[in-house]
Formats: sequence, C-alpha cells, structure tokens
Amino acid sequence: MMFEFLATAPFGLEGVVADELRELGFENVKAQTGGAVFAGDLSDALRANLWLRCADRVLLVAGRFEAKTFDALFEGVKRLPWEQFIAKDAKFPVSGNCARSQLMSVSDCQSITKKAIVERLKQKHRVQTLPEQKETCAVQVALHNDMAVLTLDTSGAGLSRRGYRTWNGEAPIRETLAASILRLSPWRSGRALHDPMCGTGTLLVEAAFMAANRAPGMTREFACETWRWADAKAIAVLREQAKAAFTPQNIEGITGADVDAQALELAKRHIRQAGLSGRIALRQEDVRDYAPDAPGMIVTNPPYGERLSDRKGCESIARALGRLNRSAGQTVCAITAYTGFEKAFGRRADKRRRLYNGRLECEFMTFYGPRRKPE
Repeated sequence: MMFEFLATAPFGLEGVVADELRELGFENVKAQTGGAVFAGDLSDALRANLWLRCADRVLLVAGRFEAKTFDALFEGVKRLPWEQFIAKDAKFPVSGNCARSQLMSVSDCQSITKKAIVERLKQKHRVQTLPEQKETCAVQVALHNDMAVLTLDTSGAGLSRRGYRTWNGEAPIRETLAASILRLSPWRSGRALHDPMCGTGTLLVEAAFMAANRAPGMTREFACETWRWADAKAIAVLREQAKAAFTPQNIEGITGADVDAQALELAKRHIRQAGLSGRIALRQEDVRDYAPDAPGMIVTNPPYGERLSDRKGCESIARALGRLNRSAGQTVCAITAYTGFEKAFGRRADKRRRLYNGRLECEFMTFYGPRRKPE
C-alpha cells in the first residue's frame, strides 16, 4: 500500500530536501512550506530515514481535512484509519501546532485529537481500554489556515541525531544544516575541501559521509522499526544495502583546522565515532595563518559575533577569508549571522541564501575564487 509522507525541513531548505528525495528515487515529490511530500510504501519510510541528509523528520500523513470548529476536528480525526498504524496496546502521544487558523489553542486541539483517536481505536480493536504500554506511535496534529494535517512520526529522535556527535563545543551547527550547506555549495564528492574553523568537526564528517556514500542514519534506530506492522525482513535488507554502499576509501582531500585545541580534540572524537579514523586530517591553526599552496574550496561556519560576543574577531576572520579568496584563489562558502561579513570580506557574495541556524537568521554566502567559474 502506498502512503503520503512528509520530510520536514526548516525554512529555505524545502527544495534541497525535495532534490534529495528525487535523487533517492522517490515518486510524486513536491516541495512545500515546511518540507517536501513524497509517495512510498512502509519500507520507504525507513529508506528515507536512513538516507536523507538534510531533512529533520519523516512523517506519515494519516490524513488532512478542513477544521474550523472543534467538532469538525474531532469527527475528521475519528474518520481516519488509525487502527492500521496503532495497535491496541501501543503508546500514542499527541503533539500539535496551530497557525493562522480559527482553532488556535494547541492544548485543546491535542486533547480533542487524542479523544478522537481513542474512540476510533476502542471501536475498531473492540476493547474498552487502551493500556498504552508497548511501542510508541507519536501523532501530530497541525492546523494551518484552517486545514488539519494528522501525521505519525516515523523517525523518533530527529534525523540530525546521527550518533557520532556526543560532545558539543561552542556554537555547534546541526548535522542536517551542515549537510544542507554542503549541498548548496559548489563542493561535490571527490573534490578537496577545507574547513579552517572546523570546531567539533560536523561539516567535515558530513562531507566525508557524502564522499563515502555513507547513509547518515546507518548506525541509529528509527521509530518505524519498532512498529508491529513493520516488515523486519525488508528492514534488514535496507540496512545491509546501506552498509554495503559505505566506501570510506573514497574519502580524499577533506581537511580541517581550528585555533582551539579543545575543539579539535572533540572533532577527533567525533571523527572516530563516525567510523572515519584516519580519513580526515586535522591541525591546530588560526585561519589568519592559513596559506594554501593551490586554489581550493573552503566551506565553514565562522563565529557570528552575536553568539560569541566578539565583533572585532568576526571582522578579522572575514578579512582573512577575503584575502584567501582574492590572493589564494579559494572559493569561500560561509554561513553567518554577522551583518558586516561582506564589508569585512571585501566584496559582495556571488550567491547568497537566507537560512536559519536554530532560531538565528543567517546568510549562506558563496564567493567564487578569481580563477574559478561559477557552477
């Protein structure tokens, strides 16, 4: 049976996730506000969770309908076939969000949704009580412009939880955002890449995963695997395929540096936990001392000033990156919330895109090197 799924994404990255889904071979892909929808069967839920690098979660769309009143919400939820997904003893917590709708009380919408699902399950499973003791099938009710969308979370923990980053340094970047930045940059697998302010190494690990065709979810579990209607054999096949596709020997030329020795130690731990020991070269170095011997590619997440309270340091770093761009022929890609970045860099970006690092509004800028043609 085919279902509609939603791969959620932050503002500005919906198209990136849609492109990922198309490359993975999914059907009926369409970007929309908050993510990208696609069609697939139940095993495709796991495949999407295993391989999507930029999405936050994969949700199974149980149904959508207009709901301008609480009665309409209750009846609409009750009509949906929850018994196909939720066993009579499964847990089903309900979360919610509301925007630009007549129903704006999130707590009330959650409560009504829960009651409607309970009534449906009691009727269909022919039971008087629902003990909610076994696997978790998390439900979300989202109301936007008076349209209710009911989904089940197939991911569990967010897809940024790859499993390799267990220590955080100062101002870390999420794994999914790091992967998105790499996809938006001119860098592609097989090319050299340097992050001169690598921090705890997230951009480097995500680049190495791409180069090695390593499924980002290969070493973690997902909620849909615990559901009783999950196909254990299909899950085993998908996981074996992901393991077979991992080719770490294809990682070449990915390097990083940072002035902070403690951050570098964390980066080494993350690289080791990602199964990439010996594949990424690190060194302690200030970006202002970096002197590459050939044109190359820099992708980095420099200090923002607002978060690290160091405006002068931000200006100095931006000037250093500008010199690397003009004098050393480096193509520089940087995500920053520092509004004076381009002025300090010394020129306007060739490409720019508004993104969010958490709740912080940022610009992702690309400055092509003088001897490199835009792609």
